[in-house]
Amino acid sequence: MENGSTPSPGPGAVEEGAPEQNGHLPLSARLLGAGVRGARTVSKAAGIDRAVEAATEEAIVAAVESEAVERAMARVLQGPVVEEAVQNALGSEAVKRAALEAMDSELVDEVWRRLLASEEAQQLVERIAEAPEVRAAISAQGVGLMGDVGRTIARLARHLDDTLERVVRRIFLRPRRPVPTDHAGLISRGLAYLVDGVFVNLGFTVLLAAVTLVDDAFGGTGDGPSSFAVAAGSAVWLAAGALYLFAFWSLAGQTPGMRFLGVRLSERPRPGAALRRVVGFGLSVVTFGVGFLGVVFGERRLGWEDRLSGLDVVYDERRPEPAPWSEPVPPGRGAGAAGDEPVSSAAGAAEPATDSEAIAG
Repeated sequence: MENGSTPSPGPGAVEEGAPEQNGHLPLSARLLGAGVRGARTVSKAAGIDRAVEAATEEAIVAAVESEAVERAMARVLQGPVVEEAVQNALGSEAVKRAALEAMDSELVDEVWRRLLASEEAQQLVERIAEAPEVRAAISAQGVGLMGDVGRTIARLARHLDDTLERVVRRIFLRPRRPVPTDHAGLISRGLAYLVDGVFVNLGFTVLLAAVTLVDDAFGGTGDGPSSFAVAAGSAVWLAAGALYLFAFWSLAGQTPGMRFLGVRLSERPRPGAALRRVVGFGLSVVTFGVGFLGVVFGERRLGWEDRLSGLDVVYDERRPEPAPWSEPVPPGRGAGAAGDEPVSSAAGAAEPATDSEAIAG
């Protein structure tokens, strides 16, 4: 039509999708349809439909919450169906893309910022930093680095010991050493004394600075120290050096410088022997090194301090401690086995060897 209205179908036409006209249905179908429409009208008017819906909903909820449904769901979750579904999902490209997009999103960045700024995260960092294991690892790393440097310098000093001895003996027409020795040479000893001198001078410098500040604060002239002060300071410096050597020799059998250079006394001396060693070292220095000539020309490399104390200076074979897992455990003797005796990790002995036993070996 020109006015836009839709033409009505003809008397014999059937609308598209519409049910067939009642005139074309059997009588039984028409009666059943009329009964259903009537029952629907009556149920709406009486509220029966709402009651039926509520009852149906309650029945569905009760069925879902029943133990039988729970057991069935548990069997499904424990079965291979869920595992296969998860594996398929993890292997899916769509899931990978979704995970990468989620990680690159601003939401994840915001979560991390808030997490790191939280008080709980700060407490966790402080607790980790204060843990004894972390502190021990940091200390071991620093000590291990200094130990590696000391071992490298000690190896170089041993090589220079032999080289210097060989050159000096050739100059003075002395025979070469027939076999190598484990006694420390002049270079190793000299470097060890040099390191000890640095320690003594540092301590003495700090003490001298404190004394100078006190003197200036309580009536000092500011013209510098007097001759008496210089003499007294020199005497104190010599006494401090002697006390340093005596203390470390008698208590540990080696000074920090000797430990750094990998040398030590053959055994820890008694206080009397340590004192005689200090005197012998002083005499060797006062005579401009004459007492050290025996270290170069003697077969046992003995100086005056060694002869007076009756002790030798030997190389200290320092090696890093082996890791607990570095040596295999014999079968049947694992840790925690009943009746097992403690076994040494180095030689299978119950007690470590002493210094004198190590030298004799």
